[in-house]
Amino acid sequence: MIHLGMSGKINVVDINEPLKKHDHFLLHFDNEVMRFNDPRRFGSIFYLESLDHKLLNSLGVEPLEDSFHENYLYENSKNKTQNVKAFIMDSKIVVGVGNIYACESLHKTGINPKTKANKVSKQRYINLTYKIKEVLRKAIKAGGTTLQDFTKVDGKPGYFSQELSVYGRENQNCSNCNGKIKRIVQNQRSTFYCPKCQN
Repeated sequence: MIHLGMSGKINVVDINEPLKKHDHFLLHFDNEVMRFNDPRRFGSIFYLESLDHKLLNSLGVEPLEDSFHENYLYENSKNKTQNVKAFIMDSKIVVGVGNIYACESLHKTGINPKTKANKVSKQRYINLTYKIKEVLRKAIKAGGTTLQDFTKVDGKPGYFSQELSVYGRENQNCSNCNGKIKRIVQNQRSTFYCPKCQN
């Protein structure tokens, strides 16, 4: 089990490629080697005999699996008073919805990220479920989102950043309504949204 931490990367390279600074773990294959590189050393690697591990036991559902069904978010939001963006980013609820993908999914469903989780209607949660799946599938197909230093295992950047509707677009026109994209800080993270069409 590999946790990338804040700056960890995995690359699969030719077995003869020289080591780089901060290559902390190598896994050799026939002609290639998987390298775990982590300058900040917040990442970790565990050898597990089973998936029964404290870091995995508290995780929510995978968003691209059937368990993340159209009623799941609504059913789990009933007693949640945090903002809806923090709710869908909570790994105890659903895993894999990071800051960028949360902003994009909320924009596509017209939900204001400041709305309390228990105040979002069932129909809006159904729409949000489908948009989260759509955004994640598109991001995976594009190889992820490279804004600064993210790369895929082959060292190439991800191209989903070219499809972003709101993230990183402060003061630019909204693609839905021509309003202005706004940036606020929620839970120590930047949130980008359109106050005009996300209400």
